[in-house]
Amino acid sequence: MPSQAQVLEALKVVKDPEIPVNVVDLGLIYGVDISTAGNVEITMTLTSVGCPVQDLIRADAEMAVMRLDGINQVEVEFVWSPPWAPDKMSDDGKRQMRMFGFNV
Repeated sequence: MPSQAQVLEALKVVKDPEIPVNVVDLGLIYGVDISTAGNVEITMTLTSVGCPVQDLIRADAEMAVMRLDGINQVEVEFVWSPPWAPDKMSDDGKRQMRMFGFNV
C-alpha cells in the first residue's frame, strides 16, 4: 500500500494550468486518507472558488494517484475552508513562482 508521502509525490505532476506550480507545492492539498482496501480520499482546495479548471485538476489528480501500485479508487473532494492563501505554499513553490515572475 502506498504511503501518504508517495501519494503526495504522485500529485506533484498535477499543475494548475494558470499557475506553473504543482498542487502540492501550491499548498492546495489539505488531506490524504488511504484505506487498507486501497481507496484514497484527497481533500484539497483551489486558489479560487469557481476555478474554471476544477474538473481538469480533479481528473489529473485521480489519474496521477491511480498510477500507484495498490490503489483501487481515488476520490477528490474540494473544500473552501480554510481558504487558500499564498502562505500555504511550500518554500519550493514560492521559489518556482518567483522564477515565473510572481511576487510571493
